[in-house]
Amino acid sequence: MSSGDTPSNTLHYRDSRVDVHKIVVGDFENNVFVVRCRESGDAVLIDAANEHERLLELCRMLDVRTVLETHGHWDHIQAIPAVRDAGIEVGVTAQDASMLPSYDYIIEHDTVISVGRLNLRTIHNPGHTPGSMSFLLEEAPILFSGDTLFPGGPGNTSFDGGSFDTIIKSIDELMFSPLAPETMVMPGHGLDTTIGRERPNIQEWVDRGW
Repeated sequence: MSSGDTPSNTLHYRDSRVDVHKIVVGDFENNVFVVRCRESGDAVLIDAANEHERLLELCRMLDVRTVLETHGHWDHIQAIPAVRDAGIEVGVTAQDASMLPSYDYIIEHDTVISVGRLNLRTIHNPGHTPGSMSFLLEEAPILFSGDTLFPGGPGNTSFDGGSFDTIIKSIDELMFSPLAPETMVMPGHGLDTTIGRERPNIQEWVDRGW
């Protein structure tokens, strides 16, 4: 295929239980992740962002059956019509559902999504959008943070429905307080970080106001 994506060159993280694949798509360089159970072969894709042909080929190679959307902003949802046409279901929070062209089911806070033998726990993190959702891979641990938490600070809260105070509270209470320092954070754009690297900086973010 012209993009050159293969399971070997998209592999971003691996341990004895999980493979995490990553490709970067679109003008906003969105990170798209596939979480695959090594034991069962079951897989989910996080954010059908853009370049639907690449995403569909990755879904075919890795046997993806469903897509989990971190939030409803345009750059994260452009491939949804194509993946749904291919028979892949799309889930999103109720608060962001109206931002999508279409979807199949609603994702709620603090539930477990089974991916084979793996468990993805949902974390509702409002602030970037009202329905922003992160996904914690409990066995790794890895946090797919969408546009809520990045290296160096929270996601942009200047869009409609955004709230800086809300995103800070959400990051502090639902990420920094309960999660282990070694938890890897894989955001919707850019590079990975860890909870331990970002946690000491929260007061600096509050003081600067973004």
